[in-house]
Amino acid sequence: MRKGKSSISKKNSIPEIGEFWDTHDLSEYWAQTKAVKVDIDIQSEAVYYLVDRQLSATLNSIAKKRGVSAETLLNVWLKEKVSAESSPK
Repeated sequence: MRKGKSSISKKNSIPEIGEFWDTHDLSEYWAQTKAVKVDIDIQSEAVYYLVDRQLSATLNSIAKKRGVSAETLLNVWLKEKVSAESSPK
C-alpha cells in the first residue's frame, strides 16, 4: 500500500481504514474505484498429516483469536521451527 491517505476513506492508517470500511459499503463508492492488475504467485501443496484432536482444537482456537486461518498459523509456526532446527548450532 502506498504511503499517505486512502483515496476513498481519507484515513492515514490501516486500522483507521479498517474502521471506515466496518461502517461503510463499497457499493456506495463503486464509481470511485478503478481496476488494478495483481500478480500472485502462490506455490503451495496440500499435504495432510494426522494431528491430535485436542492439539487441532487448540490450534483453531488460537488462530481464531489472531484473526487468521489455522493453516496460516500452522505454516508460520512450522517455518519458524524448521528454520530454528536448520540453523547451524
